[in-house]
Amino acid sequence: MSLVSEVSPLQRIADDLAEHGWSQQPLFLPYIPTLELATECRQRASLGELAPAAIGRGTGQQVREGVRGDRIQWIEPGQSVACDRYLATLEELRLVLNQTLFLGLEDFEGHFAMYPPGAFYARHLDRFHDDDRRTVSTVFYLNQDWQTADGGELRLHLDAGWHDVPPIGGTLMVFLSAGMLHEVLPATRERMSLTGWFRRRAVLPL
Repeated sequence: MSLVSEVSPLQRIADDLAEHGWSQQPLFLPYIPTLELATECRQRASLGELAPAAIGRGTGQQVREGVRGDRIQWIEPGQSVACDRYLATLEELRLVLNQTLFLGLEDFEGHFAMYPPGAFYARHLDRFHDDDRRTVSTVFYLNQDWQTADGGELRLHLDAGWHDVPPIGGTLMVFLSAGMLHEVLPATRERMSLTGWFRRRAVLPL
């Protein structure tokens, strides 16, 4: 009988964030839940519910395909069983991150993202200049049978170079929003994900 207790996947993410600022978790969810989310993303797209993503926020939002080429739709609790299960899992992660890293994460916002072939997202940070609530970024991939030749990697720009993550279905990427420059490379086929952010409470002006 082993005296070494197994670290849970959620605790492993917290440990990775503390040590590296990012965490890559293959097979974070099993095949069926991942497939259900992928099916829902395609259904929303077929109904015309995914809209071209903008950069910036508020009145400064702009659609600029030369910077970002995905189409998105925000998710909310109660829209579907598959999304509610995913949100419940992320709520468990939020609690672990707060208990372990004391980040003060208050809520989560996220959306489906679909990149058509050839689309990309240029290098950027996930925080707005005038709003620092986004603290931890998450990307959960929905692509089945993804091959290396398909491209579409998430590229993290690190001090020692870069780290490329293929968007294989079931993989969850988590990283600190404030300092992690990253980009989405073009793919030769449609690329889907659920992208989101844990946010801390807004600081009200005195």
